[in-house]
Amino acid sequence: MRFAIKTRPEHTTWQEIRDVWVAADDVELFESAWNWDHFYPLSGEPSGPNLEGWSMLAALAEATRRIRLGCQVTGMIYRPPAVLANMAATIDIISGGRLELGLGAGWNQQECDAYGIDLPPLKERFDRFDEGVQAIIGLLRDPVTTFEGRYVRLTEAYCEPKPVQRPHPPIVIGGRGPKRTLRAAALWAQEWHAITRSPAEWLELRSVLLERCAEVGRDPAEIACSVNVRLDDGIEAAAEEAAAYGEAGVDVVVLNLPHRAGPDLLEPLADALIRSGSAR
Repeated sequence: MRFAIKTRPEHTTWQEIRDVWVAADDVELFESAWNWDHFYPLSGEPSGPNLEGWSMLAALAEATRRIRLGCQVTGMIYRPPAVLANMAATIDIISGGRLELGLGAGWNQQECDAYGIDLPPLKERFDRFDEGVQAIIGLLRDPVTTFEGRYVRLTEAYCEPKPVQRPHPPIVIGGRGPKRTLRAAALWAQEWHAITRSPAEWLELRSVLLERCAEVGRDPAEIACSVNVRLDDGIEAAAEEAAAYGEAGVDVVVLNLPHRAGPDLLEPLADALIRSGSAR
């Protein structure tokens, strides 16, 4: 099993986030680091500060040298897919090929209402998501992309320069919807990420993913599976939960760090994961 960290860019400062990521870069156990794609805080006062995720990734790519990095996960509703593809290619180049391209359909009504961003009904949102993923893959992979969807249209479109990772950075599709999200993961993802309450709940969703893979003819072994584990009850409890997910078959555990956690948390956390037996 592999490990990652996630920092919440709400009610904090750039320097605090940067310090944690730079420190995580030196802890070999942590494979990747993640932020989120929101414009408002998800807890506390909504008028408080919340750093924008993708511009942070560009800076953090330059501040680090080893750790992979990504946004968990990018809301497709916030940016035209072609613009997002260009952003992803650029950050993959800045990082030397370390980007994980997290994608989701989007859901935050408050942000959309405030910013004048259309949040379509669920079916249309996922139709747009499916088209967006395909358009992004085409732009990152192919010399020229033409795509004729209902919502996304590209006409002999270029995305240059191409990302370092070929054919494209790994696509991480986040969500737990059994019909649309898990089908999208089966079709296009190199990793599926879900927030679940227990290994048992994750196993239920995993069985659905296996069904979707069978339906589209995809080998499920090609899709890594990741989950979030929070540190609400302390480092040791999180390490035990991570070990339980590992026993269930999860490939990657993302440790959600406490709000405004400092770099000094990382080494004790890594030691606890090793002691729990989850780090093998």
